[in-house]
Amino acid sequence: MAILLGSQAPEFSLPGWYHQAEGEFALSTQRGRTVVLAFYPGDERLICTKQLCAYSDNISDLHRFDSVVWGIASQSVESHRRFAEGKRLKMPLLADENAKVATDFGIIGAFGLRRSVFVIDSTGRVAWRWVSTTNMTFPSVTDIKNAVAEVQVA
Repeated sequence: MAILLGSQAPEFSLPGWYHQAEGEFALSTQRGRTVVLAFYPGDERLICTKQLCAYSDNISDLHRFDSVVWGIASQSVESHRRFAEGKRLKMPLLADENAKVATDFGIIGAFGLRRSVFVIDSTGRVAWRWVSTTNMTFPSVTDIKNAVAEVQVA
């Protein structure tokens, strides 16, 4: 079942890779901040690479709002490490290897994970969501920046 706007985001803790180090990333540790969760089908895929590179290249626009951006996919931490280092990504990539978090967010379709972006407000509620029907598109940095800005104003 899809997570609705205004509902509490499912809690999770996942292993991930960020800036030369492996670590654990828990949504609960980000209370008081806005969190952007970018679910993507896989490392090194053409559209996924364009999406994450666009977000990484413009990460300072999102950090201006005291927000964090996490990429989440089902590959291993080692796969994420290679992808992040190869593309010089400036955000953590989290390993949802059993797709439990994607399932909890309601974005597993007939053909696997549906490319999705969620903005979680400082209280842990879903303030904005975008879910692809084709996995061929993704929201722009401007769309996400506007959503984060609205959360900050609210």
